[in-house]
Amino acid sequence: MTVCLDQMGPVGVKSYPGKHLVDPKASESTPAGRAKQEIDYGRREKAGYVFGALQPRTGEVLTATYPRRRLVHWIDFLQQVEAWIPQDVERVYAVLDNLSMHRAVDVLLFNLAYPRWEFVFQPTYAAYLNLIEPWWKTLKSLALKGRRFESWHEIEEAVRKATAYWNAHKHPYVWGRRRRQRPRRKPGIARLPKVA
Repeated sequence: MTVCLDQMGPVGVKSYPGKHLVDPKASESTPAGRAKQEIDYGRREKAGYVFGALQPRTGEVLTATYPRRRLVHWIDFLQQVEAWIPQDVERVYAVLDNLSMHRAVDVLLFNLAYPRWEFVFQPTYAAYLNLIEPWWKTLKSLALKGRRFESWHEIEEAVRKATAYWNAHKHPYVWGRRRRQRPRRKPGIARLPKVA
């Protein structure tokens, strides 16, 4: 089983802009109006990190929020992932980036304690090889986009609800599925139309 692991962050306590629709049915008595957003003076309180694990075959996701990105939090998250993965799975391939925290001695000790795990490190500047990277965009859209947060607890609750929603509507993640097809260009410049 392949599991993609990564951290999203820092996620700050602030407003996340979204798309506010303007009523297209304008008349003389009711003008169309303008899209409005409350003025935001920057970050409030503090920021934190969201750790995530994605099973590409099923699309199931596990997330956990932490106030800092420290080694103790990473090991705690790995233990949550170990409990989350079914025990009948013989081999777990964890796809990771080359963050120094991912190669720490405590991670090696975790690997000794759980021999079914194998850590696969992606090459530098190749984030597209980790399937959790496009899922972060989905999480931001579900949890953060168009919302204003006053505290870190509100962000944690939004991430929890978005993860539960995703897992209720999950689908497998496949590379290259959402490629947009461009119309084929016809050769030549200023070609004359064919007349029959």
